[in-house]
Amino acid sequence: MAKERNIVVLISGSGSNLQALIDAQNTPSLPNARISLVFSNRKAAYGLIRASEAEPSIPTSYLALQPYLKANVGKTRADYDAEVARVVLKDSPDLVILAGFMHIFGEGFLERADALKPLVDGEQPRKPVPVINLHPALPGAFDGANAIERAYEAFQNGEIERTGIMVHRVVKDVDRGEPLIVREVPITKGEPIEVFEERLHKAEHEIIVQAAAKVLEENKS
Repeated sequence: MAKERNIVVLISGSGSNLQALIDAQNTPSLPNARISLVFSNRKAAYGLIRASEAEPSIPTSYLALQPYLKANVGKTRADYDAEVARVVLKDSPDLVILAGFMHIFGEGFLERADALKPLVDGEQPRKPVPVINLHPALPGAFDGANAIERAYEAFQNGEIERTGIMVHRVVKDVDRGEPLIVREVPITKGEPIEVFEERLHKAEHEIIVQAAAKVLEENKS
């Protein structure tokens, strides 16, 4: 019997992409896989409710940057990233997915995910854990926040001819990691942004599952 693989999903909002992963786990689309933890940097993220109401329910965790800094005087953003790494990576998941996670990780997280630093000082680094991110733009276009709105405006203004979405590996440079799956999403002159967003989100729900399955297959031990 194939070994079950554990996935940790990081969210900040409603969690519709998380829901796509919940629905796909342990199906032919995402076989022998389960979500072992959902982490949010926003306490009110509806995705946390999605996780708790899943069947079976999925453990959740929450830690936000500003409350962390306020409670730990003298600590920095890099310390917060390292603390998130300790929470997210402590059970050695097979894959970490950023699914609408609105925080840019620095080396405090990435060096621990890449096993360049230990989770806890004095320990040996563990095995590297792949980290992937869903971004609503094509590679090299509209890096960072508000990509949907920026791409929509650019198309309507005749500045671009196409747009799309991708799942990529997470590196220090924002949205510049190796693309794993890229898909163009149709867009029409004059259509409301809400119509375009609905079409785009439907495609996101498909490729986030495809990318998760791809990375897990590539990293079979």
